[in-house]
Amino acid sequence: MATIIEVAAAAGVSTATVSRVLSQPGRVAEATRARVMEVVEALDYRPNVAARTLRTLRAAKILLTVPDISNPFFASVIRGAEEAARDAGYAVVLGDTRHDPEVEDQYAEMLSRREVDGLVFLGHRLPASLEALVARQGTSAPVVNGCEYSPEIGVPSVHIDNAAGSADAIEHLVALGHRDIGIITGPPISPISRDRLAGVLRAADRHGLEDRLHLREGDYGADSAHRAARALLAEGVTALFCFSDEMALGAISAVGAAGLSCPGDVSVIGFDDLPLARFFHPALTTIAQPKGMIGRRAVELLVGILRGIEPAERQLTLAHELIRRASTGPAPNPR
Repeated sequence: MATIIEVAAAAGVSTATVSRVLSQPGRVAEATRARVMEVVEALDYRPNVAARTLRTLRAAKILLTVPDISNPFFASVIRGAEEAARDAGYAVVLGDTRHDPEVEDQYAEMLSRREVDGLVFLGHRLPASLEALVARQGTSAPVVNGCEYSPEIGVPSVHIDNAAGSADAIEHLVALGHRDIGIITGPPISPISRDRLAGVLRAADRHGLEDRLHLREGDYGADSAHRAARALLAEGVTALFCFSDEMALGAISAVGAAGLSCPGDVSVIGFDDLPLARFFHPALTTIAQPKGMIGRRAVELLVGILRGIEPAERQLTLAHELIRRASTGPAPNPR
């Protein structure tokens, strides 16, 4: 196996330059970087990670915590994050916190112990063990939030405008003639759920439909939505807007179980655009999030912090899109 000394000699540079090319490529001239990387590939050089960690106090690892790894939404976010980390020379350590603050803290302590260089968390809480670090370093702390933007957390974040996405969903249903609309929210503790509800109320107010909304709380899972949808159907709604695609699947099942058709009797719209959304029966109308890009940009923000590069933006709001499919149609009796 080639050594860093051999790489440096073959490339005509110092070992420090080779190290910078591999760990901080932005600090090396492009021509030098290209020459060193050519030698690295030719000699099949592999850095000694353990030695580098002891020497630089860098683990070359990023911790990514997920509130519920069984939720299919996060699979695409994780993939985007992992690809960006690999491109930057970092490995990803994945932690499933299961919405448990104690587990979130246990994982976050890996950063305090320098077992990882930084943290991207996809939940809505800043782990308590990192509050002092963030209070002291602010947005220079190696901590980034993805998905669930909450300004009071005080760390860089990557997200969509959830309120605007929900407003688009309501506008779509209103344009189809729906007036009695059932809303299946997420837990109120979630900033995402609160923002989406704010968008719903804003759009309803625009059309004078505040009194025509029917609200039920879910937990982003299909079971809770199935139960909520059954209650809403009994109230005579002609459309259901669910705050996740997984809940929309449960709602469509409830429509069928009630002897109704979707979208002939009841339209259903979801949120997220999971990979299987277009294969639902009927194919699901939904608000699409750029899931992979959320993961990628969150890691890129973190890597920039780790390299001392000030990003142009600390709060990145990515674009969402209304995807019209077969689960929404004209209201059966427009009023």
